[in-house]
Amino acid sequence: MTQTGYAPDVRTRLDEDAAQIVARYPQARSALLPLLHLVQSQDGYVSRNGIEFCAETLGLTTASVSAVATFYTQYKRRPNGEYTVGVCTNTLCAIMGGDEIFERLSERLGVGHDETTTDGKITLERVECNAACDYAPVMMINWEFFDNQTPESAAAVVDAILAGEDVRPSRGPDVVQPFKDVSRTLAGFLDEHADEGPAAGPASLAGLEVAREQGWSAPSFDAAERAAAEDETTPDAAPAQSAPQTGGEQSSAERKPTTDGDVTPGGPESEPEEKR
Repeated sequence: MTQTGYAPDVRTRLDEDAAQIVARYPQARSALLPLLHLVQSQDGYVSRNGIEFCAETLGLTTASVSAVATFYTQYKRRPNGEYTVGVCTNTLCAIMGGDEIFERLSERLGVGHDETTTDGKITLERVECNAACDYAPVMMINWEFFDNQTPESAAAVVDAILAGEDVRPSRGPDVVQPFKDVSRTLAGFLDEHADEGPAAGPASLAGLEVAREQGWSAPSFDAAERAAAEDETTPDAAPAQSAPQTGGEQSSAERKPTTDGDVTPGGPESEPEEKR
């Protein structure tokens, strides 16, 4: 087998990690997504070597691997910054100030969408949705949430990164981890930060709190219990009837005319004078 361009020690480590990943799946090719995160954790992006490694490991063509890597935006095809700063500019966040935040950061960093600062520290992105509309406008750094941002607060976070300081998200780990470390976590390897910080904030839990106060609960997912409950509530319900067959009674396909409109759409008045 042709080996990729990785150094022997790096290749050995990647092979060991890949074996653990592939073993999780009944079909080897299902491991492609975490394998792409794995090579990204090595190179800082999905490099040509990474593409070839995934293809060799899973018995796929490099074209097939590249097709997947270029479909998902979490996979980067050129060197990424140590921190990916993603500003949501979808409808709600944009209305709440997302566009202004992005413009402020773009001006501060001297880069545009999907561009990286010359020191390799930050890659700036517009993000379609960060799935945190209850905290709009939202910024994510290496996919950790920074809620209820303003141009000033977002700029302060970016300045801290540029100064080499740790930054703490609104929810999640105590400190945002570097891009390569997060990529390894996304490949399925624990980073010991999963239980740090709050997982959800008050705005996300408001509905749950109301449900608890009102004593509401979700319906059972047990099919037998649901069927029994339905039988108890509708004991006299008539059995469901199948749709009439074509040509049978009640079938519109063979229904006999009962009005003038059935013979002449619009009624006899719409029929040409010479045919009356």
